[in-house]
Amino acid sequence: MTFPAAQTSSPVLVIGRSGQLARALAARGKKAGVDLVFAGRGEVDFARCDLIADVIGEAHPRLVINAAAYTAVDGAESDIEAAMAANHLGPKAIAEACAALHIPLIHISTDYVFGGRGRTPYRVDDPPDPQSVYGRSKLAGERAVCAALGQHFILRTAWVYSEAGSNFLRTMLRLGAEHQTLSVVDDQVGSPTYAGDLADTVLALARLTENLGDAAPWGTYHVTNAGFTTWFGFAQAIFALRQRQGGSVPTLAPITTADFPTAAKRPAYSVLDMSRTRESLGIDMPDWRDGLARCMANLSDTATSQRDIS
Repeated sequence: MTFPAAQTSSPVLVIGRSGQLARALAARGKKAGVDLVFAGRGEVDFARCDLIADVIGEAHPRLVINAAAYTAVDGAESDIEAAMAANHLGPKAIAEACAALHIPLIHISTDYVFGGRGRTPYRVDDPPDPQSVYGRSKLAGERAVCAALGQHFILRTAWVYSEAGSNFLRTMLRLGAEHQTLSVVDDQVGSPTYAGDLADTVLALARLTENLGDAAPWGTYHVTNAGFTTWFGFAQAIFALRQRQGGSVPTLAPITTADFPTAAKRPAYSVLDMSRTRESLGIDMPDWRDGLARCMANLSDTATSQRDIS
């Protein structure tokens, strides 16, 4: 592959191109003043991790952001090799290449590294206890990054959604248009996180690494929108906004996890404590309802534009 020639200020290389975070980064990078280049599936093959160092070396980046992952939580239960390749071996190869080239790394992880048995927000140093292949693969990736590279930010996030891609918001809107009644799990608690807000934080960290260099406060942080709800509460908020936009909405029925069995076990409670992120990085995140309102407004504006064109 061929990247743009290195500028006076080297670019930031994003591993991933089509995922929710990568798309949000692409939409916001220029405004944030961060020069981004992207390496997607055509350039980075986690089945050939031995080639990842060449991709990073050719890009000559000042920073690498790993926004790529295997995120099919239920699929990972039967596709263990692919999940481990993308979520463990891939990050390991990326971190080792970054270490060899003296390049810092921002790596995205998940709330699913925790077991979900508690009822208070998980702090960064709370013991992980993943309950699924997906969670175990992401924890293995975290540990591989920590072992290979000191200059890293690991960002654990949760319940990510956006205007594009496969996510809870878009699934609810699709199903709501097809059915009069929807049953939604009401005993799993977490923090819905808008990919746009997550991208803003990642870009802020990219600027921080450039400004502080070796003095940056490297380590693991939690980055989610503020507040928490259940999947049922999230669905209620989605359709309340849809109704205000003039759309039809279904009747929602709360159910338990036991009523909706899945291949992978989800944490019953996976709210993440953001205190270290606020204290060490000076970063706070908007409330999840605010992020949802902005995302829904973008969806509405896109739909209106498409109708105007047609």
